[in-house]
Formats: sequence, structure tokens, C-alpha cells
Amino acid sequence: MPGKKLAFPGRNYLFAPGPTHIPNEVMNAMVVPQEDHRAPDLPELVLPLLKDLNKIFQTKKGQSFIFPATGTAGWEIAITNTLNPGDTILTSRFGQFSHLWYDMAVRLGLNVELVDVIWGQGVPVAEFKKRLRADKKHNIKAVIACHNETATGVTSDIGALGKAIKDIGHPAIYMVDGVSSVASIDFRMDEWNIDVAVSGSQKGFMLPAGMALIAFSQKALRASKTATCPRCFLDIKDHITTNKDGFFPYTPSVPMLRGLRASMDLLLDEGLDNVFARHHRLAEGVRKAVKAWGLSPCAASPKLCSDTVTAILSPKNVNAAEVIHIAYHRYNISLGAGLTQVAGKVFRIGHLGDNSDVRMMSALGGVEMAMRDAGIKIKPGSGVGAAVEYYRSTAKDIPAFGGAKKAAPKKRAPAKRKTAAKK
Repeated sequence: MPGKKLAFPGRNYLFAPGPTHIPNEVMNAMVVPQEDHRAPDLPELVLPLLKDLNKIFQTKKGQSFIFPATGTAGWEIAITNTLNPGDTILTSRFGQFSHLWYDMAVRLGLNVELVDVIWGQGVPVAEFKKRLRADKKHNIKAVIACHNETATGVTSDIGALGKAIKDIGHPAIYMVDGVSSVASIDFRMDEWNIDVAVSGSQKGFMLPAGMALIAFSQKALRASKTATCPRCFLDIKDHITTNKDGFFPYTPSVPMLRGLRASMDLLLDEGLDNVFARHHRLAEGVRKAVKAWGLSPCAASPKLCSDTVTAILSPKNVNAAEVIHIAYHRYNISLGAGLTQVAGKVFRIGHLGDNSDVRMMSALGGVEMAMRDAGIKIKPGSGVGAAVEYYRSTAKDIPAFGGAKKAAPKKRAPAKRKTAAKK
């Protein structure tokens, strides 16, 4: 735990939207003696990693990269490897992380067309379509969008925006921040016409922070050959040269690579569709609890609610930061804080990565206690009870008790999933 360790038995429970809990299989894979990153057999680890990373991004046409950095570095990789100083980009701001990518573009010397949106809404697809249609001279060189805005718990319609860019016939490079969505929420790079996809290791990939995971389309790779934004450590050209032989242009964290191997094995063995359905189901249980508490998510409508994090609006008479403070110091639970415009207004429950029904129940129980301690008037057990009944009604079938034949599967309507276009 940060700073002085709190005097608690057991472990701290992470219910922030990242970093997330690390599965035992992944932790064990990283506990290895130091290895030579130039060893002749390193390609046996690296080449399958890059190939399987394409599977996670759902691209057959793109090329994936692994940088010893963070998701923020991934944003910079996307911009500097495809654009030139002074280029115009189109983006929107509807939360802290969409704001930070905008801010980075400004600092890197780009001309930014910014569409400000009320926090709690998502990417303004209709407005983007309008501006792209009006851009007859194709001055806009890139469209930048945040798939899952962690600050507000909003998932945008990234597929619809990709379709719009294609239908309009605009040549802009389409860049998507998938840091808190890839490996958790359906993300279809090829199908959605995404040119640069950015993610990080500490969320759906269930690893420590420290890896930027990126995929470039063939269109983005062509742009990288003429891009003039200054770059050195973040230049994909060096990776292209060395990755083909299974090495890196500088020292990677080999233990992290072994952790990534274990993580992707877990994801691919479970099956991506099952991973996405699991995240949706856990998120639905949290949303049932929020409704039972009589509270509201920050997301402006149900179709925008994220399957990786729920930002909950605190009553106006209670500072949400107090709920977070109590949860941490009294119950050993880490929740996500409200950021900038929503600071003190929301607290966030992360439900991504290595989570289960029971683990989410512990989060909801701890949140109920913290909310009551902070003065939020909710009925004890209301949210927990709602989640209990939802998780029970949607739980997997089990064999009959006592060694009998397996019970016939219950005729249960499948849990509703968001369509691809709503990711």
C-alpha cells in the first residue's frame, strides 16, 4: 500500500479502474531470475507475443508494438509517428483522459479542432461527421477518440465513428484510446476502421503499469514513413527493424513480457467473447446496486455506461472524496477518485480485469458501509441485495449435488450485451 502500511489484516482490495488485481498465474510468471534480453531464444517469447497481441486488438491487417512505457506514452507514439508539426486534428473532450490527449496534442505543436462535450456524454459522432463532411480540402489529418472515458464511466460509439469516416471517404488517420477498454470491452480494430489503437498493461491486461501496447494499421504504418514529428525512444521504426527478428531496440522488461504471455494466455483461453460478456455481467450487477441505492451514474444514459468502471454521483450534500477516504482508511478498499470537473462529485468502482461475483460483492458491501459512514442515506443491504439477486439469476449452471448426473441447463434468457456499435 502507498506510504505507511495501514494496520489491516488481509489485503487491500483494488476497485479503482486501474491498476487492477493481478491473477496468480501472471504474478508467478513474472517471478523469475533476470534474463538476457539479447539471448538467442528470446524470439521464442517475443514473436508469439506480438502475434497474439494482434488477436486481442482484433486485427489481422495491423502490426502490434510493445513499448516499456505507459498508456500516456502510447498516445504520444500514436501522434508523433503519424503526423507532422502543425497538422490539424479533430478531437473531443468529455472527461479527464480525453482532455489529457487533447492537451498532449497541443503541447506537441498540433492544430486542434476541439469539440467540448458535457462530462457524462461520449464522443459526439454527429458533430464529427458534420465537420469531416465540411472538410473538403482534407485539412484534418487525424481524428482522435477516447473509447472508454474512465473519469466518467462512459463508453463511446467508436464503431459508428469509424464507419462514418469510411463512408464519408475522409483520409484522416483514426486514433483510438483503448487503455481502459482493450481486453475488457469489445474492441474491433479492423472492423471499426481504426488506424492506431492504444492500450496499457495495468487494466484489462491485468499486469503492473509499465507497458504501452499499441497496434498500427497499414495506413498508419505508411504515414509513419513520412511523419516529421520529433521522436526517438518512441519511434516505431526502430521496433519494426528489431521486432521482425524477435528483439527490441533497447532493454525491455523480460519479466513483464513473461507476465504478458501469461495474461494473454488467460484471455485467449477464456475466449474474448466470454471476457467481454463477463465484464458486462459484473458491470450490470454494480449498476443494479447503484439503482437500488437511489443514486445515479455519471454516464448520461444507460447506453453510455461502461463495462469497466462505474462513476457514481454522490448526493450534493456529501463530498464523494469522503466516501473514498473512509473506504480506504476504515475498510481497506481502494476506489477511484473524481478528477478535475467531477472531483468531489463522483466516486468510481472499477470492475475490470481479474474479478468475480464474490469480489464485486465485497466492493459493494464496502461501498455501502463507507457511504453510510459519510452520511449518504441508503438502506443497508439494498445495493448488495440487488446485486446478489442479479448475480444469482445469471450465474453459470453447476453439476447436480451428490454425484448425480449434471442438472439440465436452466432455460435462462442470455444477459443482454451491448452491440459492437456501442463500444
